[in-house]
Amino acid sequence: MNTDADDGWSLVVPLKPLALAKSRLAPAAGERLRPRLALAFAEDTVAAALDCPEVRDVVVVTDDPAAGLALAALGARIEPDVPAAGLNAALAHGARAVRARRPHARVAALNADLPALRPAELARVLAAARQFPRAFLADAAEIGTTFLSAAPGVELEPAFGGPSRLRHLSSGAVEIRLAGVESVRRDVDTGEDLAAADSLGLGPRTAARRPAAAG
Repeated sequence: MNTDADDGWSLVVPLKPLALAKSRLAPAAGERLRPRLALAFAEDTVAAALDCPEVRDVVVVTDDPAAGLALAALGARIEPDVPAAGLNAALAHGARAVRARRPHARVAALNADLPALRPAELARVLAAARQFPRAFLADAAEIGTTFLSAAPGVELEPAFGGPSRLRHLSSGAVEIRLAGVESVRRDVDTGEDLAAADSLGLGPRTAARRPAAAG
């Protein structure tokens, strides 16, 4: 197999330790359920991504042992968060790990908290991203970012966190404007976000663990 061929996407999914993840969900879910929901979000995100025909592989950057085992069981490759310097450093590290194996890989960063993700909608975003050296998709609030891509030979240059839509625009990345890809834009930080994701149709692991108020 020609491992340098542009024959599919490698997605990089960052996941912080579950004990620290999704703190803003605590009021809606409680402290015991919050880390379990964070893992369920990541599991449903990774499973849907791996079901997308355009996706060659998924690399999860995490230092959480339980999450690593669960996501590896789904078929993801686990990359330790060697930089341990925050979200964007983890994403850049993951992209480098992908290209250490496939120097000409087409790479995209994808949030780990997309529990309603649909493979067909992700495929449409990936098809649009192919047209540009770097491209991104804003979150449902039009403030943050849920997806950032880099063509072969192009650095990812992630600038996630807070108002990252404007940062990615100013970095030269092209904003993908597509209707009908709500599941790729609906990240979940709060109980209200989870209810909105529920209206789109949650993945099975999140649906099994969601608090009653979100159902």
